[in-house]
Amino acid sequence: MKLTEFVKKGLVAVNQSFATRDEAIQFLVDKLDAQGVLSDRERFVADVYERESQSVTGMENGLAIPHAKSTSVKQATFAAVTLREPIDDWPSLDPNNKVNLIFLLAIPDTTADTHLAILAELATRLVDEDYRARLLTSKTEDAFYENLDAYVATSSGASIDESKQLILAVTACPAGIAHTYMAAENLQKSGAKLGVNVRVEKQGANGIEDRFTNEELEDAHAVIFAADVAVKDMNRFSHLPSLKTSVAKPLHDSDTLIEQALRLKKDPSADFAVRENVDQKSGGLSDVKDAVMTGISHIIPLIVAGGMILAFAVFISQIFHVQDLYNTEGSWLWMFRQLGGGLLGTIMIPVLSAYIAYSLADKPALGPGFAIGVAANLVNGGFLGALIGGLLIGYFMRFMKKYIKPKGVLSGFVSFWVYPVVGSLVAGVLMIVILGGPISALNETMISWLNSLSGGSALLLGAVLGIMVSFDLGGPVNKAAYAFCIAAIAEGNFMPYAIFSSVKMVSAFAVTMATLLFKKYYDDYEIGIGRSTWILGLAGITEGAIPFMIRNPLKVIPSLCVGSAVTGAIVAVSNIGLSVPGAGIFSLFLLNSDMNGFVAAAIWFFAAVIGAIISATLLIAFKRAEYNKKHVQTILKGEMNEV
Repeated sequence: MKLTEFVKKGLVAVNQSFATRDEAIQFLVDKLDAQGVLSDRERFVADVYERESQSVTGMENGLAIPHAKSTSVKQATFAAVTLREPIDDWPSLDPNNKVNLIFLLAIPDTTADTHLAILAELATRLVDEDYRARLLTSKTEDAFYENLDAYVATSSGASIDESKQLILAVTACPAGIAHTYMAAENLQKSGAKLGVNVRVEKQGANGIEDRFTNEELEDAHAVIFAADVAVKDMNRFSHLPSLKTSVAKPLHDSDTLIEQALRLKKDPSADFAVRENVDQKSGGLSDVKDAVMTGISHIIPLIVAGGMILAFAVFISQIFHVQDLYNTEGSWLWMFRQLGGGLLGTIMIPVLSAYIAYSLADKPALGPGFAIGVAANLVNGGFLGALIGGLLIGYFMRFMKKYIKPKGVLSGFVSFWVYPVVGSLVAGVLMIVILGGPISALNETMISWLNSLSGGSALLLGAVLGIMVSFDLGGPVNKAAYAFCIAAIAEGNFMPYAIFSSVKMVSAFAVTMATLLFKKYYDDYEIGIGRSTWILGLAGITEGAIPFMIRNPLKVIPSLCVGSAVTGAIVAVSNIGLSVPGAGIFSLFLLNSDMNGFVAAAIWFFAAVIGAIISATLLIAFKRAEYNKKHVQTILKGEMNEV
């Protein structure tokens, strides 16, 4: 493939100088914008910084590859630049990385296969040292442009040498672009160097590429999961020793991964130890967090559907004055009421526990996971019972899979009888005999506490939830607040989610107010971002404020949290509820309150506006102090130059 057929000369530059990462990114964004690649420059900048917040884009050997998938990109391409002097503080996999070669990848939100192939090719080439050296030594833009195709591909698809051991690897990153392909290339090169057959399946933005054949799965000695997202079709690898690491690990230490994978074949019991050494983030609390969020993601459609169907039934009964029909067993309206209630009250709990267990132990845990959820319903364990039960049975099924493996003629018996039957019996014993009483009591205590909140206690809850929502703008603390609010909905208390959805608008509104009302304190690109973040806020999206938080977290985070605490407190003391998960302006029509619907909607929305005004005021105060300090330094510097 020739990259120059798809990339314009105007998108490359050489021998530039930037003091910071932000300056370099802005320069490359300007290149893309000037060539008509972007429909919304500010939206793309926000998407780039959102990706920067997820994981580092600095690599090693002087390379950085910032990138973003965005609705503002018209066609997939990239902009590139070489630097006269390296940027020393670009967040990188290698802490000592001094960046002097930057590629900014721009990918449409719905990417065509051809465009994704271009970006995958670029990511693969940049692993090659000679290729990078040719680009870095290019004296002119024309030379750099020509050198983009000065690459000799190494063969990664050669037939398998039966005399060598076969190691499989799966690479996947959140964006499914640069890291996915670079990790794959490094693993293949290390395999060739160490005399090992390495086959890599890339699970990127284009789906599964180079999918393993049945023969490869049967012949493999071990599998490496280099992924920052869930690996698809994990059940294919259940018979193989495995190690798990981040997608970044192969970029700087792929040789070690291959060597560790080879050791797994000799000593499968080393599996967990190797995984711990390779990636300290896997296992433990990380597993618990991923499992809980997996379960919650699967019950959201049930909560939304059940809540809307119940709302429909109530709406019909009130508008047409058919409350008797609503309460008459067997009537069509009563059946709709039961359908909505069944989704919320009967099905939701088993689905939550089943998919929490599934996240921990894959498909064999689904049956026992559903069983412990049904048992949680029987003992009135509710959301808390499903949460604890799903985790316990998930870990139990993981234990069973480790010590009772489906092998030989008994593989079917183990998979389709032992796992589901033994797992479900254990689930019943755990929930009905051992944990049912304590969990039920704890669940009822939590429900009573939520229902009793009023006045000062409600105000405190609202303030705490508000701070959690805006503390990391979609990060782990925000997700913890989200999980609490969903749990409250499941138990019939709708006030916490009303707080959550209102506060979600605060950070975006505050950024827009600050940047547009006091433009002189902000850079042009910050003003550009501010023009669009209020729209994101209306949709309940907090991430638009991430670029500001990244630049100055010690000042921006407290500013946003103070305003959010006020918003949360106002909604809480007003006793406004929201029974259907959602966020942003559309929640106005779904609020629950004893007061007039219009009044409740006004309080809920303007609580967010008030919080935003407070946060914007603090942002401006911090920014003004910074601006004045720089202004004084500039004057002093000018006076010294005159002397």
